[in-house]
Amino acid sequence: MKLVGVSGTLAGNKTSKAVYDVLAAAKMIDSSVKTELIDLRDYDLSFADGSPLAYFDDDTWPVADKIMSADCLVFGTPIYQASISGVLKNLLDHFPEYSFKNKVTGIVATGLSEKHFLVTEYQLKPVLSYFKGLVPTGNVFVQNDCFDLESEEIIDQLIAKRLWNLADEILFLQRSMNERTEQ
Repeated sequence: MKLVGVSGTLAGNKTSKAVYDVLAAAKMIDSSVKTELIDLRDYDLSFADGSPLAYFDDDTWPVADKIMSADCLVFGTPIYQASISGVLKNLLDHFPEYSFKNKVTGIVATGLSEKHFLVTEYQLKPVLSYFKGLVPTGNVFVQNDCFDLESEEIIDQLIAKRLWNLADEILFLQRSMNERTEQ
């Protein structure tokens, strides 16, 4: 099974660190799981204009292909202006409707204020559901003060446990879905 994490930001390390922690937990839960972190800072994606993915000659097709070929996914986004990041929304705008069918699609969000913890429920979750992804219940919001200022490691043990639980739920749901589709 392959779990791909997507860090949907162009600035800072908090979102990629939180997504990485989910991937690391999944590896610890099941050492046979393959993981990959796609940090959108490292790629040059085209602006979504409705063209088919095959038309793009930059990083757009390779990134989309890695995501679509994964068994399960975890998407990370910072919350800016009470919304998901533009770079993540742009990436998602490239995908066809059934891209995440039979895939578990977890969510991790980071933000300055606890007032933004529901942004993913009302913005990202419906988009992932539109793509036919199964969104787990244990998605995680990580407030900025849960990180060490210098190392940017997550220091809040409750948040660390919730990220572990998200990884566990993603793997459990994906295995269950795989068993069901094999029958």
